[in-house]
Amino acid sequence: MTAANRSADKSRARAKVWFVGAGPGAADLLTVRAARVIGEAGVVIWAASLVHPDVIALARPGAEVVDSAGLSLEQQHALYRRALAEGLVVARIHSGDPALWGAVQEQRELCDRLGLPHETVPGVSAYAAAAAASGRELTVPGVAQSVILTRLGGGKTPMPSGEEIAGLARHGATMAVFLSAARSGQLQAELLAGGYPPDTPVLVAYRVSWPDELIAECTAGTLADTVRARKLWKHTLFLIGPALSAAGERSHLYHPGHFHGFRRADPAARRALREADR
Repeated sequence: MTAANRSADKSRARAKVWFVGAGPGAADLLTVRAARVIGEAGVVIWAASLVHPDVIALARPGAEVVDSAGLSLEQQHALYRRALAEGLVVARIHSGDPALWGAVQEQRELCDRLGLPHETVPGVSAYAAAAAASGRELTVPGVAQSVILTRLGGGKTPMPSGEEIAGLARHGATMAVFLSAARSGQLQAELLAGGYPPDTPVLVAYRVSWPDELIAECTAGTLADTVRARKLWKHTLFLIGPALSAAGERSHLYHPGHFHGFRRADPAARRALREADR
């Protein structure tokens, strides 16, 4: 093997794609790992329409910054091929968390076909940021212990059978609905048809953690009017369910009658807790 071939092999060995969750918007909601990866990458790919510019400011001087908003998957393929050939580290930044509606799986498979190593850095999802901004817990004892993450069917991406909003609403759990603001009337109708009472609390969250963040409280029966009055067609998330206004019951976690590997239960409190559970 020639020196040139050895050098090329070493260069290819350094190549890697990091799929990075940028979180809901604010750069200080990135994970420490995400900030490090962005700062070390030679190529940073981001969607300017979805990711806050402060996130890109973390890229090192001289890094190649590419806006993916106008790129097809095939054009991104060309960037990944070049990364492999030139031994480049790529930070591919996705808004929110890459596990949710990020079109990341098709890119992972593309990297696998190329033999290009890749790794994913999770990000703070907008539903978690919206709950934090409103000071609400989505799982309240005695009220809701499940969170459904979904979107309205009928858009560009087909909805699998059995995942319609009306069907999911029958559970009465907390629901986080993404990518649905443009059809707020349909969303409201399906929520009500599924069994949420009209007075069910709803949180409408637009661009959470961005400078123009807007959070509005309404109900399942006034959701559509609330969205239309504020002209919210994009970048809007809905949190729905009784937990959003409930005080709930005291949890067992810090009850003196609850024991675990680090704390013994008070006997009297333990008996009282058992009686209450009955």
